[in-house]
Amino acid sequence: MGETSERDPGGGDGAPRTLAEVLDNAPTSRFHRRAVVVSGMGFFTDAYDLFVIGTVATIVTTQWHLSTAQASWVSGSAILGAFIGAVVFGRIADVSGRKTIYAIVAGVMIVGAIASAAAPNVTWLVISRIVLGLGVGGDYPVSAVLMSEYSNRHDRGRLVGLVFAMQAVGLVVGPLVALLLLGSGIGPSIIWRVLLGLGAVPAAAVIYLRARMPESPRFRERVRGEGARAAAELHAFADGAVDARDVVTASVNHDELLRPSHLWSTARLRRLVIGTTASWFLFDYAYYGNTLSLPSILKGVDPAATLSAKLWWSLALFALFALPGYAVAVTHMDRVGHRRLQWVGFVVMAAAFGLLAAVPVLTTAIVPFVALFGVSYFFSEFGPNTTTFVLPSEIFPAELRATGHGVAAGIGKLGAFVGVFLVPHLSSVMGLRGMLAIAAVAALVGAAATALLPEPARRSLDDVGGAS
Repeated sequence: MGETSERDPGGGDGAPRTLAEVLDNAPTSRFHRRAVVVSGMGFFTDAYDLFVIGTVATIVTTQWHLSTAQASWVSGSAILGAFIGAVVFGRIADVSGRKTIYAIVAGVMIVGAIASAAAPNVTWLVISRIVLGLGVGGDYPVSAVLMSEYSNRHDRGRLVGLVFAMQAVGLVVGPLVALLLLGSGIGPSIIWRVLLGLGAVPAAAVIYLRARMPESPRFRERVRGEGARAAAELHAFADGAVDARDVVTASVNHDELLRPSHLWSTARLRRLVIGTTASWFLFDYAYYGNTLSLPSILKGVDPAATLSAKLWWSLALFALFALPGYAVAVTHMDRVGHRRLQWVGFVVMAAAFGLLAAVPVLTTAIVPFVALFGVSYFFSEFGPNTTTFVLPSEIFPAELRATGHGVAAGIGKLGAFVGVFLVPHLSSVMGLRGMLAIAAVAALVGAAATALLPEPARRSLDDVGGAS
């Protein structure tokens, strides 16, 4: 479609419009911004809860005299829960509806955050973090798919990417809150509980905001056969920003509705599953393993660094490299291409990790290490950290979209879980440079897996998703 149709929700020629055409060609408006805020608040909560644990684990390891294995369980338990939650809740979202899951996962996060803050011992903390992870994992597919299905085709990557970019805010807020608490004079035994308990606050706001959102109009029409209701709900929620009053909704017999089948039923689906899960697994192995182990990695570079110093270095990495990476990804990914951006990001990450592994002096001085490690952070965000979230929300058919995204996200979190356990072990056995060499290889294989995926940028969801 031409430029007129992308800016005019009516298509500009008075021709009958389907609901999918209205959504694909609607101009980006306050309707989309509202949806980004509602979905993004949940993802901010996800990011805060997942990444603040690096600081918490450092404190409780000292307080409770934890072994390396116990500390790894504290760091990785939520990620294990996220693996389960993404797969299970993603499937339910395709069967029962996206909105059904939307508030449930936020409630699970509240329970997990409060229980974690109240933990009297390491076993309680680990179990509570698994519960929290169930909600976090479930939020991945519903946040991505709902935003993707609300979006127009021209800006879909940017809009879904904006939801994911709320992770950047969580990455920065966590260390900032920790630094404020450490400077307040409050004892460490209280600080880590406050850090974990604060995760319940944005999750509570998410429940209120999400109760006001309608079901995905594409899901309601294509899977439920309720086109007229979908159009009416969309028009009301968009408050005039998207005109869905006169859409053509086909009458669909019960037997003609799309039904969730399974992800291994065709060669195309198998290729999409392998491409999305392999690239996400390999990326999360390197990214979460390095990020959640960042305090110990920085200690290896500068053994004399205090906890506050390591938090400041972590904050510098996030603020100077990660935040700009998210921003550039959001503004440029639809022009660059979602698959292409993922491939480029993997290649640059591999080069940065490989250089750190090959040149000894780069891992013995904090400034050059942070600078080059920061380059890997920039291209993580301006690359696979964003695109592994966006791509599965676009390339699967409507009846399997949340299932496909949930499986990809779940396997990705499994990679993160493996990274959380392996990175500290590899660092102690092989040294920091050996661990970084393995991360470089993982990034190269992730680039190869990306070649299995189609390029969905600026194509309609019906076109790129096709049929199962």
